[in-house]
Amino acid sequence: MKHFAWRWLAVSSLLLAALTADAETRPQYGGTLHIAMREAWNSLDPAETTPADSITEANIFALVFEPLVALDDRGLAQAALAISWQPSHANRQWRFRLRPGVKFHDGTPLTPEIVAASLRISNPSWKVMADAESLTIDCESPDPEMLAELALPRNTIANRSPGAPPTGTGPFRLANWQSGKELTLAANDDYWNRRPFVDSIEIEMGKSFRDQLIELQSGKADVVEVAPEQAQRVAIDRQRLYSSLPIELMALVFTRGAQSEDDQLLRQALSLSIDRDSMGSVLLQGAAHPAGSVLPNWMTGYAFVFPSQSDLPQARRDRDQAHANPTWTLGYDGSDAMARLLAERIALNARDAGLSLRPTSSATVDLRLMRIPLPSPDPWIALDSVSTLAGLPVAHGLDDSIENLYTAEQSLLATDRIIPLFHLPVVYAVSPALHGWKLHEDGGWNLADVWLENRP
Repeated sequence: MKHFAWRWLAVSSLLLAALTADAETRPQYGGTLHIAMREAWNSLDPAETTPADSITEANIFALVFEPLVALDDRGLAQAALAISWQPSHANRQWRFRLRPGVKFHDGTPLTPEIVAASLRISNPSWKVMADAESLTIDCESPDPEMLAELALPRNTIANRSPGAPPTGTGPFRLANWQSGKELTLAANDDYWNRRPFVDSIEIEMGKSFRDQLIELQSGKADVVEVAPEQAQRVAIDRQRLYSSLPIELMALVFTRGAQSEDDQLLRQALSLSIDRDSMGSVLLQGAAHPAGSVLPNWMTGYAFVFPSQSDLPQARRDRDQAHANPTWTLGYDGSDAMARLLAERIALNARDAGLSLRPTSSATVDLRLMRIPLPSPDPWIALDSVSTLAGLPVAHGLDDSIENLYTAEQSLLATDRIIPLFHLPVVYAVSPALHGWKLHEDGGWNLADVWLENRP
C-alpha cells in the first residue's frame, strides 16, 4: 500500500509540474510593455513619414495604423484592410475590396471614402475613387509595385479630423502623446482581428543605445535597440538578442552632382580609397557587410557584381588625373560616436589616396555619412527610397524584371552621388519577461502577439 501511495504522489507531482509549466507558458492578458528607442519624432501622421525614418519608428506606427495590404517575410502581399485586389489595364488601375466591419479607434466605420481621402494625401499623383464597398486607384503609368507601395508606413490608412491627431484601425490606440519624448498606447478592445495581450505600451524616445541597455538591465524596458557593432558584447552579457537581415544602407551621399570630369575622378578615387573590410571588422565588429551596391544581395542576388574592395593604387591614379584637389567637408551625426569614428577613418583612407576630407558635425557639407533604412523587402521600393534621399529619380524599365532592376541600380551609382559602404541589420534585445516576440527578416515585429509574464 505504501508503494502505491508513493507512486501516486510521484505521478501527481509530475502532473502538477506539467500543469504549472503549461500555465507559465500560456499567453497572459494584462501588463504594460516598455520600449526605448533612439529616434524621436514630432508627428503622429503616417503621411508625414519619410524614407529616412527608422525601422523601429515604422514598427511603432504600425501598431496604430494599418495598410490595405501587408508583406510577409518573402515580400508577398497579404490581406490587411483590403481582402482582395485586382489589377487591370497593364497595372495602371488597381481595384481593392475592403474588409467589412472594421472601425477606427474613435468608432468611425472604415469606408472607401475615408480610405481614398487618406491615400490622396500621401499620394497626390494618384487618382483614387471610392464606391460602395471598394476603391480604385488609377496611376499615371503602369505600377507593378503598387502592393508593395501600399504596405509602406506612409500609405497606412488614417482618419483625419481638424484639431485632433489622426486615428487608425490598428491593435493599439493613442492614449498619451508628448511630442518627441513619450508615447503611450492602449489595447484596442474592438480590434477586428484579436485584442492584444498587453493592456498598454509605453515608448520612450530619444534614448541613446547605452541608456537603452541600462534600462533593459535594470528592468525598466522590455524592448530596446542595440547598435549592430555592440551586438557581440551584449550577447556576452547573455541578453536575448534578435537580428534581422541587412536592411540598412550606410553610404556617403554628396549634396550635389559632379560639376566636372575632375569632380567625377575625385569621387571615384574616394570610393576606391575606402577600406570597408577593415572598418567593418574592427570598428563595426563584424556586424556590417561591406557594400559596393545600394541593395543587399539577399534582396537582388547580384550585389557581388559591384566591387567593394579598396584599390589604393587606382585611387591615386584617378586623383593624379584631376587638375584640382578641393577639401571636401564630410558631415556626420554628432550624437553618434560610431559615425564620428567612421568619418575620421574615411578621411584617413582618403588622405592615403591624396584626397582631402574634413569631418564635421555641421549642417552645411559637401557629402554626408548616412544610415538609410530600406523600408521594404521589395527591391524597387527600396531603391526608390535611397534615390529619393539622394535627390535622384529611379529610371524604371517597362517591367519589374531583375535585368531592369540591375540597370536602374547601375544608373543610380553612375551618377557619382552615392558611395555605398555597408549593409547593416537591425538588432533588438528583449527582457526575459517578454514572450511571443518575433523579429521578421525585414526588421518588422507585431506586438499584438506578445505577452508579459507575471507583470503588473
